[in-house]
Amino acid sequence: MPQLLPTAETDRLRGLPLTYEPCGDGLPTLAGAHVFERSHVLTGWSFADAGEVLMTWGVHERAGLTVQASSKTVDEGVVVVLSLGPAPVALRAPCRVVRMIREPSRIGFAYGTLVGHPESGEEEFVIESTAAGTTFTVAASSRPASLLARAGGPLTGAVQRWMTTRYLRAFVTSL
Repeated sequence: MPQLLPTAETDRLRGLPLTYEPCGDGLPTLAGAHVFERSHVLTGWSFADAGEVLMTWGVHERAGLTVQASSKTVDEGVVVVLSLGPAPVALRAPCRVVRMIREPSRIGFAYGTLVGHPESGEEEFVIESTAAGTTFTVAASSRPASLLARAGGPLTGAVQRWMTTRYLRAFVTSL
């Protein structure tokens, strides 16, 4: 279950600008960005159950992240700090939900990076009911923002691919 952010931290994060120029619908086109999309058919999950897990930060938690958010459910404008690692040295990634997807056969959201996130850009998470079954898709357009991420070079992309795999595996193995 996600932890609620303290009010002062929620207000501070809501006041921060995005670290990129959003484009409205769809992922932004950023110079020098790494763009990807990965999908997996979820065996044993109904559209409704998978959507519930996604929209309550369950995918992120099951991927091993600590989730602190302004709301226990995902909605436009919600701010979240995703952390990886133990508290004193955790890698922190503040984001704001910038887009919701609510259609009869699709549910999901995209969040944009805030100052302090190692990357700059957007990541989108979508559950879709298709003829093949319930599908989970993760897509992103981002580029390194922090000195650490920029210095990481190819390693930074490898970390992003590793985290995406964790999102997909967390959903698949969390029956």
